[in-house]
Amino acid sequence: MADKFDYHMITFRFHDKIKGDSVVKVKYKIDGTQVPGELSSKKGDKVTDTNGRSLKAKVLSRVFPEDYERVKKKILDPRGPTIHRWNKIFLAACLVSLFVDPLFFYLPVVRDDACIDIGYTLEVVLTIIRSIADIFYMIQIYFRFHTAYVAPSSRVFGRGELVIDSSKIASRYLSKGFWIDFIAALPLPQVLIWVVIPNLGGSIMVNTRNVLRFIIIFQYLPRLFLIFPLSTQIVKATGVVTETAWAGAAYNLILYMLASHVLGACWYLLSVERQEACWRQACSFDKPYCEYRFFDCQRVLGACWYLLSIERQEACWRYACSLEKSSCQYRFFDCHSVKDNDRISWFQSSNVTTLCDPNGGSYPFGIYGDAVTLGVASSKFLNMYFYCLWWGLRNLSSLGQNLSTSTYVGENSFAIIVATLGLVLFALLIGNMQSYLQSTTVRLEEWRIKRTDTEQWMHHRQLPPELRQSVQKYDQYKWVATQGVDEEAIVKDLPLDLRRDIKRHLCYDLVRRVPLFDQMDEQMLDAICERLKPALCTQGTTLVREGDPVNEMLFIIRGNLDSYTTNGGRTGFFNSCSIGPGDFCGEELLTWVLDPHPNIILPSSTRTVKAICEVEAFALISEDLKFVSSQFRRLHSKQLRHKFRFYSHHWRAWAACFIQAAWRRFKKRKSATELLAMEDLVAPESELLEGKLDVNVRPPPVSGLAEYAARLAANTRRGINMHFGSDSSDVSSLRKPAEPDFSVVEE
Repeated sequence: MADKFDYHMITFRFHDKIKGDSVVKVKYKIDGTQVPGELSSKKGDKVTDTNGRSLKAKVLSRVFPEDYERVKKKILDPRGPTIHRWNKIFLAACLVSLFVDPLFFYLPVVRDDACIDIGYTLEVVLTIIRSIADIFYMIQIYFRFHTAYVAPSSRVFGRGELVIDSSKIASRYLSKGFWIDFIAALPLPQVLIWVVIPNLGGSIMVNTRNVLRFIIIFQYLPRLFLIFPLSTQIVKATGVVTETAWAGAAYNLILYMLASHVLGACWYLLSVERQEACWRQACSFDKPYCEYRFFDCQRVLGACWYLLSIERQEACWRYACSLEKSSCQYRFFDCHSVKDNDRISWFQSSNVTTLCDPNGGSYPFGIYGDAVTLGVASSKFLNMYFYCLWWGLRNLSSLGQNLSTSTYVGENSFAIIVATLGLVLFALLIGNMQSYLQSTTVRLEEWRIKRTDTEQWMHHRQLPPELRQSVQKYDQYKWVATQGVDEEAIVKDLPLDLRRDIKRHLCYDLVRRVPLFDQMDEQMLDAICERLKPALCTQGTTLVREGDPVNEMLFIIRGNLDSYTTNGGRTGFFNSCSIGPGDFCGEELLTWVLDPHPNIILPSSTRTVKAICEVEAFALISEDLKFVSSQFRRLHSKQLRHKFRFYSHHWRAWAACFIQAAWRRFKKRKSATELLAMEDLVAPESELLEGKLDVNVRPPPVSGLAEYAARLAANTRRGINMHFGSDSSDVSSLRKPAEPDFSVVEE
């Protein structure tokens, strides 16, 4: 049994290796290698290629997407559910990574004693989170090495063939996207912070700042670049990045907030650098005692704005230090030298903090003045982060219009980037959010436009108010019932099996409630359900009038209808009944389609059907009913004939009239019998009276009583005959419905 499931048979042609049309049958194991000794051919026992090499060692390298599971279990389908799920997970990991990396820019902090240090706790937390994010990038590289790709030569028709050869997959990946993924997966910040920077000579703060800029260019940009092809893959696979409109709007808002987060971090880092520049300038006046290393703390990794602000503050310190040439050295601004006696004596007599005050005007801080004035660089991490985030969001949304810059080139370059990036991202955010939010109301807007067009058309044609109100009422009810969705168009575009399943789900129970169909098997009911079409009727709508041709049979889902007949407009004749959920109307069409030789194009309706309230129904048109009616002949004739008569409103009306006429005849016969009996009683009395009179006195030939009795009898017979004739005309005037032919047609 193990050998039975170890391999399976695959038959294919090698057009490029075999001359002729011979078919080579090869057995392959589940890993794609050929089973030895299983090569055979119609034209020989051994087949070699044009170079004389045997095909025994040939490995299957291409399959269709539906066959790759049986051939290569270790290779993933790029359009399969596993890759789709991983792409979404990796997209979330990329967003987290892009959010974490700018947090390194918040590592440098400004101490009260005019030096820059690095927050150790934040450094450890960011290292752990960044290491976890790097694991996802490494897993992405593994997936890329084990994901098949569609052969370009097979894209002419259909989905194409998947290349499952591991060597070809690796070669293609190494030549295209491997190096970007590899650079993005490198744990550069962790290695540089904990290994490289502590072992570098010189100022640690300067080295750290340079490393931060290197990381931004070398690694953050590739990670940002990976977002766009990944989003494109998800859109190609599923149609959208997110399945709901609110999630799509939130996704675009997150991207906008991410840009604000990055800008705020950059502003913080630049403000620290600006303050350092101020210190250095102040320190340059105090040579040779002032050293730049006095302003340096241990390690700096942070965000762009934060880095620039620190640089600006450092520049101010240097400026202040330059004014104190007697004792200031740049190394005094390194927190390692805080306990240095020379620094302590210098700091007590120095006015570097006064010179680097943005309100004093001694040094142009520009857009980084708020960071120094509010002490952002010396605040707690949460206070520092949220202020920088607000700074980025505010200036990104205002396109940098409220930025007051100095003449510093780097500061103006940063302001230009803020304004340009804000303009682009704000336009993208508004456009994407509008698209996502409008997707929920696009049908409503289309319905409103269509309704406006309808109103204009009715006004142009000068329709009366009653017709306008009916049209508006129908449009309103159709929108409430369908929400603007064209169900027929949606179902029509689906495959046959899905259409059958959907129609069965919608209509099966309804059709089962129809007594005429409850004896059918599932195959027949599926055929009926496939051909049913939804129909909507508003209150007061007349579905069919008496005498009009019937072209569809309706099965009621919801609502009630009034069905009545006047027997062709006969005075004094009226028959009415109610049709509710589960009932049907238009049975005249069924009798017509069951007639093998109909002499009319469409049957005439014997009743008028009018909607009492809003009605939802399924319609079966005459062409579809012809197919369904052919299935009736397979059933028992007596059962169907009985049910058809019992549930047909036409048959019920005819039966009621027939019973009513019979009852009238019975009552009139009874009245006639009583009158005849009365006549028989009156006749002997008149004869006896006549005999007595003849004995005594001869009376006139006819007495008054006898004459009255004779007239009464004659009138009674005449009335009976007239009434009998009227009853017969009542029944004959309401024509008996035609019998549907449920018998099997002999061919």
